Amino acid sequence: MELLPLGFFEWAESSFLGYIGKTYGGIYATLGQSVHLISLAVLGGAVLVSDFRLLGWVLRDVPSEVVAEQAHKWFKIALFTIIASGVFMAAAIAIKLYYNAAYWAKMYALIAGVLFVFLVRRPLLRGDHSQINPWVLKLVAVASILVWVSVAATGRWIGFS
Repeated sequence: MELLPLGFFEWAESSFLGYIGKTYGGIYATLGQSVHLISLAVLGGAVLVSDFRLLGWVLRDVPSEVVAEQAHKWFKIALFTIIASGVFMAAAIAIKLYYNAAYWAKMYALIAGVLFVFLVRRPLLRGDHSQINPWVLKLVAVASILVWVSVAATGRWIGFS
């Protein structure tokens, strides 16, 4: 089940962004792919450092509240940049993506990840972590890692399908 109708994808591919992405490969590669990949690395780093801290694997001398807060700032910047660069890249091949099951799997995984971060993880971690059961913190960290690995895996699968 698609989130948006085919007409939207036809419009996107014929838009200015779609034209730039199709016509100028250097711009597509530089602004689209490079920025997207760098932002993915930043988002992944933010997720992993925060979750690994919650698991007690790294930065044990830094309060987990500090790590989670700082990582979340970078997460938001990276997420915004990923979405912006993803829209640019998708516009160039929008109709092809519409028919790509891996693309839709990534979109659903991304929505699940964003909802998890902003509706579960972030509200839970805003307070004093010492007031939260350590097993809950660990469960949230593991769930977060699994959600974001699924986003990465489905995103990577787009290139193979």
